[in-house]
Amino acid sequence: MQRHVSAEITLSVEDPARLAFMVAVAGETSIERIELASGGSVVRPVELTDAAGSRIHVVDASAGPLSLSYAATVDGQRPPAPVSEVDLLAYLRPSRYCEADRLAPTARAEFAGLEGAALLDAVSSWVGTELSYVPGSSLPTDGAVRTLLARQGVCRDYAHLVIALLRALDVPARLAAVYAPGLDPMDFHAVAEAYVEGAWRVVDATALAPRSTLLRISTGRDAADTAFLSSYGGAVTLESIEVSAVVDVLPRDDVREFVELR
Repeated sequence: MQRHVSAEITLSVEDPARLAFMVAVAGETSIERIELASGGSVVRPVELTDAAGSRIHVVDASAGPLSLSYAATVDGQRPPAPVSEVDLLAYLRPSRYCEADRLAPTARAEFAGLEGAALLDAVSSWVGTELSYVPGSSLPTDGAVRTLLARQGVCRDYAHLVIALLRALDVPARLAAVYAPGLDPMDFHAVAEAYVEGAWRVVDATALAPRSTLLRISTGRDAADTAFLSSYGGAVTLESIEVSAVVDVLPRDDVREFVELR
C-alpha cells in the first residue's frame, strides 16, 4: 500500500503570533516536504514531538500572510507503537470534549453486557445511527454531551461521542487525527481508537473512509490535543485549506473487523 498526502494552508496573521501546526504524518515517511513562507520569505519551523508521537511544527510568525505546504509519501504499513500503561490510564479519564462521567448512565443503559469486538461494533453503529453528519453544524467548543443532544455533527463530534461512551465503560479510548484516502469531501479526518484485546482498534462511526488506509497525524485525549493549528499571541485568520489523500488501491471496509492505524 502506498499513500500520498498533502496539505496547503494559508493564514492572515494580524499581529506577531506563535503558530503550532500538526499536519505532518506521525513517524517516518518515504518522501516528505514541508515549506512555510511568511510575507514572501521562507520560514524554518522548529519540529517537536509530543509524548504520543505527534509531530508539531512551531513558528514565530510576524504580521502578514503566511502559507504552509506539506506533502508526504508513505510506503507500506508500520508496526504498532509500544503501548504505555500510563496512557491506558490517562485514556480512561474524562477530558475536555469527552465527558465520560456525564455519559456513564447512557453508556451502561445502551451497551450493558457487551465487550470486545461486539462492544465496538455496537457503539459505532449506535453513534452512526443517532447522529446525522451535517458539515458546519457544530461549534469548536462542542463536546460529546452537546453532540448527543444536538444529534448531529462532523467527524470530530462522532469521535468524541464514541470515546466518551467507551471510557464510561472502562475501555481506554483516544482520538486520532488522520489523512483519509477515500474521504469525500476531502479534509483532515478524526477517528476514535479503543484499546481492546491488546491493541488500539480504529472506530469510525462516520464510515466515510476505509479504516485500513488511514494515516496517523496526531493522537490525544480529544481535539484539544490534535488540532491541525494552534495559535498563541496575535489574532490569526484561516484564509484557505486544501487537503489531499490518495492510496494506490482503495479497499472495502468491513466495519465488524478489527483495524489498527498503520
